Amino acid sequence: MKYIARAADGTPLLGDDDGFVPLNAADPALETVEDALAQAPDGLPSPADATAERVAAADLAFGFPLDQPGKLWGIGLNYADHAEDLDEVRPEEPASFIKPPSVAAGPDTPIRLPPADVTDRVTAEAELGVVLGRTCSNVPEDDFESVVAGFVPIIDMTSEDILERNPRFLTRAKSFDTFLVAGPYIAVPENVEEFFDQVAVRTVVNDEVVSENTLDGMLFKPPELLNYLSQSTTFQPGDIISTGTPGAGVIEDGDTARAEVEPITDLETDVVRQ
Repeated sequence: MKYIARAADGTPLLGDDDGFVPLNAADPALETVEDALAQAPDGLPSPADATAERVAAADLAFGFPLDQPGKLWGIGLNYADHAEDLDEVRPEEPASFIKPPSVAAGPDTPIRLPPADVTDRVTAEAELGVVLGRTCSNVPEDDFESVVAGFVPIIDMTSEDILERNPRFLTRAKSFDTFLVAGPYIAVPENVEEFFDQVAVRTVVNDEVVSENTLDGMLFKPPELLNYLSQSTTFQPGDIISTGTPGAGVIEDGDTARAEVEPITDLETDVVRQ
């Protein structure tokens, strides 16, 4: 599996399980993360052939993996167990919402809870994100791999007390700054079907597993989600579909939130109160 990333200083990176190199050291024609996204469906160069030595992931600080976040689509109640936990009726179609790019943060940025008088019950939700590599619309499920660049761990946040006051407040409840953390890198698997067979998602707060599930627990798999959403919107490189969470955990000032997304990696960040 190969990886696309941005260092905390903004340098685009290409990596594999042995480490990362500057993206343009692997291919001078690839100058930005978006360049790599567009090439990913056809295959990326090998970091082993780069003109720079690989640096281990543990020795790097990663930022948000995209130069410019695009549309950030979220999916609600997409795990059957989670819908049952919330006593919600299973949706017959994907329940979707969209978040502004201003919410996006990387592993180098803590989740910033708003003041308690604005919201005092925020949850963190681990999710698998689908990153688009090409402009597309009306995408058949069989064409999923031809337009998707890769997959990224995500921590999505919800202000539950705001949402409970009125379900029409969903956009506000989801749109505070830093309420979507993604990273540390985008995974580009060689075989997407085999990758899907290995996917497991866990929401972890302070090292305690709050919930976990596999792709088999989804009501709507990623190709179905892209097919459905692309019927009403045109997707562009850097857009992300966050495919839903197996369950949410309440977070407070001083906590640590983690999304464990196999077989990619863990995404962990601190929680602070503004």
